[in-house]
Amino acid sequence: MPRYKLVNQELIQFTTEEETQRDIEEQQWEDGAFDREIEQLRKDRNNLLAETDYLALSDNTMSEAMTTYRQQLRDATTSGLETVEDVEAYEFPTKPE
Repeated sequence: MPRYKLVNQELIQFTTEEETQRDIEEQQWEDGAFDREIEQLRKDRNNLLAETDYLALSDNTMSEAMTTYRQQLRDATTSGLETVEDVEAYEFPTKPE
């Protein structure tokens, strides 16, 4: 299907070179999907860890449940996530009370 661009309020069909370049750009974007998804997962995980960092201070004793929770968060990006679908389906553990 041909692509078009808007030039001076007029639709103009892409040249062959523009089509080729656009195909390359779209493939690069698609190839980077996993990296973008896993990076977002890491950011979300880091935010969840930051919420409980105060519990890891030397003057606090963390419960076993909290220790397990924090370890599960740290393991989130190493738990067999190999595809974009794996990352999108991942659910963080529930934070203990």
